[in-house]
Amino acid sequence: MRCIGLFAVSPVQDLAAALDWYARLFGRAADDRPIPDLAQWYLDGFGFQVMRVADRAGGGMATLVVADIEAERERLAAAGITFEATVRGPFGAIARLEDPEGNRITLAEPPRG
Repeated sequence: MRCIGLFAVSPVQDLAAALDWYARLFGRAADDRPIPDLAQWYLDGFGFQVMRVADRAGGGMATLVVADIEAERERLAAAGITFEATVRGPFGAIARLEDPEGNRITLAEPPRG
């Protein structure tokens, strides 16, 4: 298999509410709406999808690797999104948050140096 891209998916029931929340998370509206129940963001070599799938809503998990977790915390707080305390270790740093339907998003910062 030669993969040329990857999409993480958050299944939701309320697509309109999810589009607002994820626009705040990513700092912009969805890049693409290829079908009525799907929105996509293109993020530097991979993508993120929010899809209306009522029977799977809230069961998604994704990890977003960021350069500076505390800078993201400040940006997201200004956008009305808060999340758990940052945990640091030899692995770098992680912080977890959930969208309004319970999909888990983990922000991960690689080890410094």
